[in-house]
Amino acid sequence: RRDCFVTGDHWYSIGGWASARRRRWDSGWPGRMPTEPPGFGAINRSGRFPVRFTLETARNGEVMRVAKAVCPGSFDPPTNGHMDVIRRSLSLFETVLVAVIRNVSKRPMFSSEERVEMLRDLLAAEPRVEVVAFDGLLVDLAKARGVNVIVKGLRAVSDFDYELQMAQMNHGLSGIDTVFIPTSPEHAYLSSSLVKEVGGLGGSVSGLVPGRVADLMKERWSE
Repeated sequence: RRDCFVTGDHWYSIGGWASARRRRWDSGWPGRMPTEPPGFGAINRSGRFPVRFTLETARNGEVMRVAKAVCPGSFDPPTNGHMDVIRRSLSLFETVLVAVIRNVSKRPMFSSEERVEMLRDLLAAEPRVEVVAFDGLLVDLAKARGVNVIVKGLRAVSDFDYELQMAQMNHGLSGIDTVFIPTSPEHAYLSSSLVKEVGGLGGSVSGLVPGRVADLMKERWSE
């Protein structure tokens, strides 16, 4: 199994157990690959070591452990697919900043303040998650918060076409990288707009969004 790969100046190791000796997959690695990657701790008797946090960035021959990622979205409303990606991000990064977009070009079902409150309530048991709302460029928020990785969920190949362009633009603007997390199959068809359409036409959104969100959506439609 390919436990790690290098693209450009970045070394990625995919979660779970990673071999102590790394193969140099790409000529972009600056110098020889170390026997034990810096920052991963002691190797156990089997010659292998557990990897929970899996992304390291090399700059000028020095390795920095990426500790914080940002997971952006409109979250109008938060779906079970959103929650899946956020929680899985926590297995890769020390902390995750959930960034709620204030999008004035859309008429949201819930205000940005309401969406932030919903997400904080849903993620109250996750002390390593912070939820904020923001305007403007995502890369500006990331820079201000000391974040150098963006996490995006992918539902289908059609998502990738758009998200790849966004990832390249964000990298061009600030050098920030994007990590894509494939949505779990049971949530692959979910989107906030589809959930709102189903619920607005009288369909049940139970199982599509967290229970508390479903209750709030029903209250909103009854107003």
